[in-house]
Amino acid sequence: MTSRRAFIQIVPIATLSGFGLQAARAQGTLDEKDPQAVALGYVADATKADKAKYPKYAAPQACANCQLYGGKAGDATGPCPLFGGKQVAAKGWCSAYAKKAA
Repeated sequence: MTSRRAFIQIVPIATLSGFGLQAARAQGTLDEKDPQAVALGYVADATKADKAKYPKYAAPQACANCQLYGGKAGDATGPCPLFGGKQVAAKGWCSAYAKKAA
């Protein structure tokens, strides 16, 4: 049986470890073969977007100028809430693209 004192010592360590694992997982780069990426037509290079399947794609569209993109200007990658916080390419594109307000 675990004493209350031991429990109190273990809980903060376990909690911090869990946050660390979650942060590490969230920092992964999105693979174009990921099921969510496939469903939304994500490509790491916007110029390779399937224009026949996604006719709303237009040349200047890219993750870097999408409202959902969480990276800073000039970053090569940044998080996107659609992909569980995974890093998407700034030059990428998906069908959920929404132009960032100026």
